[in-house]
Amino acid sequence: MLEGLYTETILNFPEIRPYPIHPQETSGVGLGSQAIYRYSLKDSDYPILVLVDSISDSAGNIIPSGHYELALSDERNFMILMQSKKPVAIIPVFKVEEDSSAFRKDKEYEKLEKKLQKEREKTNKKRAKVGMPPDEEKINMKASIYYVKDGNYYLIKYERGAVRAWGAVKSN
Repeated sequence: MLEGLYTETILNFPEIRPYPIHPQETSGVGLGSQAIYRYSLKDSDYPILVLVDSISDSAGNIIPSGHYELALSDERNFMILMQSKKPVAIIPVFKVEEDSSAFRKDKEYEKLEKKLQKEREKTNKKRAKVGMPPDEEKINMKASIYYVKDGNYYLIKYERGAVRAWGAVKSN
């Protein structure tokens, strides 16, 4: 019992610990100051769609499996499937929804919005001290794809903020 007590107290001294408690203090390099953090690309403005299988149509065009960005056109009549910011396919949209409840403005919502804004400002001040870019407001984004066996097509769902859209790609 005395051994356990001795071990606990001895490991509390920073000179004796095998690994430092705060590595950024001992190495001289602060967290977030490395080039990989400071000069990295920003997150995408579009939801990411992951295609597990290749999609082919009757004309012989093939969309290979991989990770794609999904963008909705300004007119909201088609989606653009992009890889490395280059368009790969255009998908017609057959349904668009805009969630009006997401735009509700009441006192509770405004109070929460002010609180989040203050927290974001605090975080940005801390990030600026170590040379990191400011944190921006995150938008909820999601893209998904489902195969519909009855109609032999892929149903693609796009969500970004309060906008949802559905498109379809006919397959072989």
